[in-house]
Amino acid sequence: MGKKDVAKGLMLVGSLRKAGVTTYMKQGKMVTRVSYSEERRSNTLGQFVRRQKMRHAVALWKMLKDCEPMFTQRSSAYNNFISLANRLSAVYVPDDGVLTNASFLMPGIPVSDGTLPEVKQELGEVDGVPALLTDLKTCEPEDGERLLLYTAVQQIESKLPRVRFSMREISRFDMAIADGRYVLKGEEFADEMKGWTLVRVVSDRCSSQGIVTRCTLYHQYTTKEALEVAADSYGGLTGQGFLNGG
Repeated sequence: MGKKDVAKGLMLVGSLRKAGVTTYMKQGKMVTRVSYSEERRSNTLGQFVRRQKMRHAVALWKMLKDCEPMFTQRSSAYNNFISLANRLSAVYVPDDGVLTNASFLMPGIPVSDGTLPEVKQELGEVDGVPALLTDLKTCEPEDGERLLLYTAVQQIESKLPRVRFSMREISRFDMAIADGRYVLKGEEFADEMKGWTLVRVVSDRCSSQGIVTRCTLYHQYTTKEALEVAADSYGGLTGQGFLNGG
């Protein structure tokens, strides 16, 4: 019996690169070559900031995706969210095996993107009671209108900061009226480790909304010192003169 061709029936599309070796198909034959380079991966300040923003955007999505967020303006909800979340302030965390998956509560975290007008919102007080203030007028709602209240909670789980999201549907009957606008009142709206936003939905359309919050935990991860510590844990930056004012 002839020698068995172990590669028979195997087809690779593109290449497989691992441990400094690249394997690919060329003219029907499998080719393997060493692809090792001693050159360190470029990590300029701009690249590092973008990578940190992407890391945080992905960590936030993992927490939000199961709460039925509405992102309707791109090819997928994930792509839509990542595009918007990358506009948030950069937070710098070290590659230490603990904070790599950290997520932080901050103003503007997107929970929806649609074609209905934005519902302007801010935290304040009504008659001495903490409240979520909106610009929803006291006119008749459109047929099929739904109001979705998203709540974000900053938690510390075994030293790991994480934002947990939840969503519940409310109606205008659940809201109070102040100066001709709908508001949500309650002591919870004074909690500095929580954030909220109200999304208006009509049929398959929604308003574009981001979280409003008093939480400031993330501030300590936006400083020059936090950037330096995080960058060092990834092997430093390519050209570090900026750290010393150069």
